[in-house]
Amino acid sequence: MKKFAMAAVGGTLAGIVATTYVAGPLLAQEEAREANVYEQLDLFGDIFERIRAQYVEEVDEKELIEAAIGGMLASLDPHSSYLSPDDADKMRVQTRGEFGGLGIEVTQEEGFVKVVSPIDGTPADEAGMEAGDFITHVDGESVLGLSLDDAVELMRGPVGSEIVITVVREGEPEPFDVSIIRDTIKLTAVRARTEGDTVVMRITTFNDQTTPNLEENLKKQIEEAGGMDNVNGIVLDLRNNPGGLLTQAIKVADSFLESGEIVSTRGRDPEDGERFNATPGDLAKGKPIVVLINGGSASASEIVAGALQDHRRAIVVGTKSFGKGSVQTVMPLKGEGAMRLTTARYYTPSGRSIQALGVSPDIVVAQPRRTPAAEEEDGPSRRSRSEADLRGSLNNDSLSEDEVRQIEEEREKAEKAAELREQDYQLAYAIDILKGMVALGPK
Repeated sequence: MKKFAMAAVGGTLAGIVATTYVAGPLLAQEEAREANVYEQLDLFGDIFERIRAQYVEEVDEKELIEAAIGGMLASLDPHSSYLSPDDADKMRVQTRGEFGGLGIEVTQEEGFVKVVSPIDGTPADEAGMEAGDFITHVDGESVLGLSLDDAVELMRGPVGSEIVITVVREGEPEPFDVSIIRDTIKLTAVRARTEGDTVVMRITTFNDQTTPNLEENLKKQIEEAGGMDNVNGIVLDLRNNPGGLLTQAIKVADSFLESGEIVSTRGRDPEDGERFNATPGDLAKGKPIVVLINGGSASASEIVAGALQDHRRAIVVGTKSFGKGSVQTVMPLKGEGAMRLTTARYYTPSGRSIQALGVSPDIVVAQPRRTPAAEEEDGPSRRSRSEADLRGSLNNDSLSEDEVRQIEEEREKAEKAAELREQDYQLAYAIDILKGMVALGPK
């Protein structure tokens, strides 16, 4: 027994010594890291004092510190940033759906400002700005080397004033200028209309108005159609939707899902992860859904598209989305400012991250560019001739007048669908998919 007891004591002592040998270096490393951090803070303080005392012109200490904070956050990723009190107020106004500006969502890439997407019905949209455009100059001043916040500040100005931005666009041989008149941006979060038997829900942004607008507009369209039985499906148009509030993306996806996970977020600490699940209730009553996306669909749009795609609740059509799969938390700071910090990545129900990859559509459909030559070809032309146009042709005696009228009405619907293909090929394609699904479904 003494031998066993001694062995046990010896094992305990060895364990203590081993722990000391392992923990000792780790503790020393942590202490060295802390000391290095304080040395760097001392360096910052030294530089700050020298600038304040010796810079060629007198500096504003508050602006100097805000610039340092902004630079620190901007070095992390394109979406983390410092918000001055004024910027924080503007952001809070924007989430409510009304603000001043051009109407474009932007990010930064290779030192230039990149357009994520123009917002429907805004000055930038009407001026022809497109997702993927690079802005290189604002009123002749280069944005290269400026922070994103500084570049955006250049684009701000009084409502009614003109701004000229220089754009580089893929497929265009030379940069070109776009003139835009600044205006108050009033966001209509959801627009709805009916094309044939299909309800088209266009979601332009995810703000506090989105879910109430969606529910109200869908209910109205269904009532005008005479009930859900007269609707063959829904097209959820998320093209050029730059995103917005995570809570609204979850609610929109939940509107069409009965159960299951919508999205999960994972931060640096696994315990900080969250999962958001759907609750019973489907606004579409099980009707088929097609989701339209493109390169301007980002963030919250990708959450909705990814959730409906993973649950096989919708067919996703269009082109690859933008690929913003990170979550930003806005944290209030002293002095009424705020910090927008990337705190997590989000994942679709199947566990895939969208960051930098985007959502891949089930069916890839590009929107063809309109060219002058194509527009000339689509000009007025003679109606194609048929058997009915021939002199003395026989009548169709197998159909009643009502049957002939029904055929003509269906033909008129088909011709309207063909016209839509000229105006919006991707939307027409989505509607055709729903028609095909209904045609093959149970009678």
